[in-house]
Amino acid sequence: MKCAMCDAEDARVVYVSRSYGTGDDLLVVENVPIVSCPSCGERYMTAQTLHELEAIKSERRQRAAPRTVAVAQFPGTSASVPV
Repeated sequence: MKCAMCDAEDARVVYVSRSYGTGDDLLVVENVPIVSCPSCGERYMTAQTLHELEAIKSERRQRAAPRTVAVAQFPGTSASVPV
């Protein structure tokens, strides 16, 4: 795959999870395709991926299954974790 940033031919698609919001409004989207280029170090989403993420966020009640998830806080930070 060709990198849109540096034109290198060794870019590849990797799948990651992205989170949006906090607390009761938290939405986690799994298996989001990200283009990753080892030549220039860029990681980016295509316009199609961004469009689909916006659709998922706007239709979250129909498209997301509620799950219980453990949340940890990084040591040494003072940020409070919403309950």
